[in-house]
Amino acid sequence: MIQTLLQVALGGALGASARYLVNVSAIRLLGPGFPWATLLVNVAGSFLMGALVVVLAHKDATRLAPLLMTGVLGGFTTFSAFSLDALTLWERGQTGPATLYVVGSVVLSLVAIALGMAAARGAFA
Repeated sequence: MIQTLLQVALGGALGASARYLVNVSAIRLLGPGFPWATLLVNVAGSFLMGALVVVLAHKDATRLAPLLMTGVLGGFTTFSAFSLDALTLWERGQTGPATLYVVGSVVLSLVAIALGMAAARGAFA
């Protein structure tokens, strides 16, 4: 149990650090005003989650799931940040961008997880 907890903690630190770097980069490249970084990490994280679930199962490596899926991707993706970003846009009176952000995040993340699974399954076909 303690080994699994340490895997999750290490993965979480790596994922959160990666998310921070994406946030800094997105603001520098795209500017403030729209939560591009949160959208990007949630969509990318969904794709990676889809790919990992297939790869880990195919390679009989589910023992790495706590490190990679719960830890790294749990620390990397940002549902709580997504919620705050959406509400902030809404409270600013930016109902159109808020709606687009919520719908885009959900739809793109679902598409990304399906594509990740398909890509990983294709690699093992």
